[in-house]
Amino acid sequence: MAPDPVVHLRGAVALVDRFPALAGADLDVAAGEVVLVRGANGAGKTPLLRTCAGLLPVTSGTARVLGVDLVARPAAVRRRVGLLGHATQLYGELSVRENVRFWARAAGASSADGSAALERLGVPDRLHGIAVRSLSTGQRRRVSFAAMVARRPELWLLDEPHAGLDAGGRDVVDELIAEASAAGATVLFASHELDRAESVAHRVVTIAGGAVVVGTEGAP
Repeated sequence: MAPDPVVHLRGAVALVDRFPALAGADLDVAAGEVVLVRGANGAGKTPLLRTCAGLLPVTSGTARVLGVDLVARPAAVRRRVGLLGHATQLYGELSVRENVRFWARAAGASSADGSAALERLGVPDRLHGIAVRSLSTGQRRRVSFAAMVARRPELWLLDEPHAGLDAGGRDVVDELIAEASAAGATVLFASHELDRAESVAHRVVTIAGGAVVVGTEGAP
């Protein structure tokens, strides 16, 4: 018997300010898969990721992530997933080190996980004690990614993960995605940089009008 998918949506409807940002979405994502979500602006990519993170209310349909029923218990999945969105989710007055350690501990990871993540993202030691508000956009993006990696999530949810990074940073992101998948984590990410994104994805799905219109089924 095949294992249950990490993400299982059937007719899932999720609301943003009473608007159905997901409108009957169907999607299965298997463990270890790297799935690229593509679509026009406003198609529903970000709501899909936020729904899978347990952050948008699912009002009808079936929605399970890592075996958790998102209709009944959305908060139960949040410590097990890592969401990298457009906002950094960092505290500007705290240092780089303090931010990453905070997010690591919030997910039950260690300070050592935070230090390792900063090193992996190429954040130099000289920046670790600097307040996040003093960093450049690219530096903040690396720190935000490090904070997510430090959580050791079972499901990576990435919204435009290459945005704001230089070529070296984008290469690191691609390497991290591949490493996460090889280690058994699942990656669901949205990107407009299709040439780069398709090169690291196992499968591509297309979303329009809040529904997945191409590539519904999980990997065989």
